[in-house]
Amino acid sequence: MVGRRGCGTLGVVAVDARVEHVGSLLRPEFLREARDACARDELTPAGLKAAEDRAVREVVAMQEEVGLPVVNDGEMRRESFQSELTAACDGFTGVDVNAWLWGAWYSDEVGDLTIARPAELAVIAPLRKRRNLAAEEFTFLRACTGRQAKVTLPSPSLFANLWSPGRSAAAYPTLDAFLADVVQVLCDEVRELVRLGCTYIQLDAPHYPLLIDPGWRAFYEERGWPLERWLGYGIELDNAVIDAGRPATFGFHLCRGNQLSRWLVSGGYDAIAAPIFRGVHADRLLLEYDDERSGTFDPLRLVPGDKVVVLGLVTTKTSRVEPLDQIKARIGEARSVVDADRLAVSPQCGFATSVAGNAITPEAQRAKLALLVRAARDFLPA
Repeated sequence: MVGRRGCGTLGVVAVDARVEHVGSLLRPEFLREARDACARDELTPAGLKAAEDRAVREVVAMQEEVGLPVVNDGEMRRESFQSELTAACDGFTGVDVNAWLWGAWYSDEVGDLTIARPAELAVIAPLRKRRNLAAEEFTFLRACTGRQAKVTLPSPSLFANLWSPGRSAAAYPTLDAFLADVVQVLCDEVRELVRLGCTYIQLDAPHYPLLIDPGWRAFYEERGWPLERWLGYGIELDNAVIDAGRPATFGFHLCRGNQLSRWLVSGGYDAIAAPIFRGVHADRLLLEYDDERSGTFDPLRLVPGDKVVVLGLVTTKTSRVEPLDQIKARIGEARSVVDADRLAVSPQCGFATSVAGNAITPEAQRAKLALLVRAARDFLPA
């Protein structure tokens, strides 16, 4: 639902929801089978599109049935939450599903896993846009629901993963040059989404919490930016996209990795909270807070008073459904740091940030969303 309460930049269409989910939802089996069949040339692109349409209708209906005031398409049409840039633009090589999955992943539940970064992965030619990234997603979603619709897009500097110091120089001598084109693509995208009537856009930025880990910080600094530049100029790039998309409301999601029920890093937001929480122009901060790896709520004291904090209190990594009293207690802890009228709740991340999804059942996914709807109704101001 769209409320009247102002938030962030003057003139922003305020999203006043006390509960939402982050973005991705489990892909149904028929959709995964359709994707595989299309890749084998056993199903036409039109046949895959029909399967995607069916999946979107079904997940929208599920979200409405559990009572979510904000819905999206579950990223049913995407290989990964971050894959649409390479799907929509020419100029890349070595892009397969591992482009979005690589890294050393950890889990006490399903075991650790290391996936190698594709050796050929790089941008090797100037970007040439062939289609929009998410405009089609939004227009179909808008036709499926009368509720507040949300579209997710990656933070521009997340795509530093695609720039190689050794292989990209002929097309883009520096990371700055590459990200300037990425920002232009994303600015054009959010302008088109707003033109089509979209009023809520979320930028996903899991790479910022990764900077608290020495190994990941070294990878990103090898791209040419020291830590301070990532937390300064990187946010400037995010703000360029956000400002281009006004008057839409913007969410900003930060997590520590979420693939195949595994995570990448641990640690609180303390080291990055001040520049991000204060610097990003987003209206709603969607933050991972489902277990001790996320640290304490203390960094939330740095969130400006015009931003809503969406607490990611429910894990998407396991089928265990959290007790309602546990969610109530966590909301109570957060209320000692942030005013209750600036709090909302969500899962800690998506349920399927790539097509493979997490090791969780559709029934548990639904139960967790319903739990959050009840928690928001019972424990947060209307």
